[in-house]
Amino acid sequence: MIVFYQKKWALLLTMTIFFLSGCVAGLASDFEPHSDELVIGLDNDPPQLDPHRSSAAVDRQVFQSLFNTLIDIDEDLNLVPELAKSWEESEDGMTYTFYLEENVSFHDGTPFNAEAVTYNFERMLNPDLASPRTGELGPISEVNVLDEYTVEVIMEEPFAPFLAALTDRAGMMVSPQAIEENGDQFANQPVGTGPYIFENRVLQSELTMQKNEDYWRESPQFDRLVYRPFTDENVRGTNLVSGGIDIVNKIAFKDVATLEQNEQIKLLDQQAIGFQGIHLNTSAYPFDNKNVRQALNIAIDRNAISKVVFYDAVEPAASAIPPNNWAHNENLSVPEADLEEARELLEESGLEDISFTLKISPAPEEQLIAQMVQAMLDQIDVEVNIEMVEFGTLLSQLDTGDFQAVRNGWSGRIDPDGNLYRFMKTDQSNNYTRYSNENVDSLLDEAQTEIDQTKRKELYDEISEIVWDDAPYIYLYYDHDYKAMKQGVEGFKHIPDTMIRTETLFASELEGE
Repeated sequence: MIVFYQKKWALLLTMTIFFLSGCVAGLASDFEPHSDELVIGLDNDPPQLDPHRSSAAVDRQVFQSLFNTLIDIDEDLNLVPELAKSWEESEDGMTYTFYLEENVSFHDGTPFNAEAVTYNFERMLNPDLASPRTGELGPISEVNVLDEYTVEVIMEEPFAPFLAALTDRAGMMVSPQAIEENGDQFANQPVGTGPYIFENRVLQSELTMQKNEDYWRESPQFDRLVYRPFTDENVRGTNLVSGGIDIVNKIAFKDVATLEQNEQIKLLDQQAIGFQGIHLNTSAYPFDNKNVRQALNIAIDRNAISKVVFYDAVEPAASAIPPNNWAHNENLSVPEADLEEARELLEESGLEDISFTLKISPAPEEQLIAQMVQAMLDQIDVEVNIEMVEFGTLLSQLDTGDFQAVRNGWSGRIDPDGNLYRFMKTDQSNNYTRYSNENVDSLLDEAQTEIDQTKRKELYDEISEIVWDDAPYIYLYYDHDYKAMKQGVEGFKHIPDTMIRTETLFASELEGE
């Protein structure tokens, strides 16, 4: 099978490398020190600029410039201070006390203090907002202002993932005044405490920000940021090597070897914390039949996808928890594709002439994955129709259940709860598969309240094994995060959550200029 796919796509790969090599040869970088503008290429246009409503990974790239989190993480996934300069956790895991940075203001001049933090928590927990953050924050019973810069959070029961959740969108603080003034329109003029201030946006074209001159830490170097979406990975790569953009959040794996040879491009890579795969709608034909789901799960050759699409740069996946996470189940290995067993499962399903539509975003890499899956399942007489859907629309269809199967993944969280609970717990915000298993629900709840990490790992091992058997989601591979930028871009911190932290970026003179 691997040989077949390699032959089929060898010409495309060769042509792409040749094309990019030509662009590299003509590259003339004009990236000078103290440049006033940094252009960032994104793999998609961010659908949502309100962190408390957001569900797309690409939104987080923009949020890193507009907002600060209460807590951040470093390159080794350790929790580090951000807007909360320190914190305390009670021995029973029920009470958290946060000591906040002083002299911090939102972009509109609203003071950042304990009242603002309380407002943010209450907003995310308000059922009327229907925020994806609600589940991330856990069973909060009280948020108390102890003094101007001290906040106390009391839980109804222990919630082990709480601090980790505050390193992402659940910890991003928005201006209370801006929310009160703009309401549901906040996303059109987002206001945070971050190093850059929202300026303007043209959908599907560009989003601009200006430097926050009153930033509470050292002022960022660039006067202006420009985010531009390039859904076509070939166009994104070409713009990088031709000098049209300075840094990209994602590159095509097929371009890695070429970019490594380009002396004017800096390429960094790191194991990410997310997963990628296919959502199967378990409430609709044909995936309301467990045997069909299991058949697909063992018919898809993950190793072939890794080799052909990603040049063996990603690791085939069998669960939501990647190898760099303490809760990874090392005993749950990816089996070789077994077409004979898959056919037996389909026969046991009682269904005939099985077909379904696989929806994907319109990126060349996504098309190649879908076409490989299509060819693999054709071998067990399952017909796959591929439909390309604009990314924002695709997310909406996941929410509404308007799909049979969708190729989409998750950027990942440092606590395993963030990769499992919202996806596999009945009726949770990201349970796009409509999966429901009472045993899994119970184990997920228990893992959240268990504060002993060894015991938590045992629970997550069991959950991962059950989910593999039920197969509501076909895990394909674990993300590997490549970041590419001009050699003149300095100060980049490669943190496994894949976000570009623009606060520390600056320009330096290229060698030989």
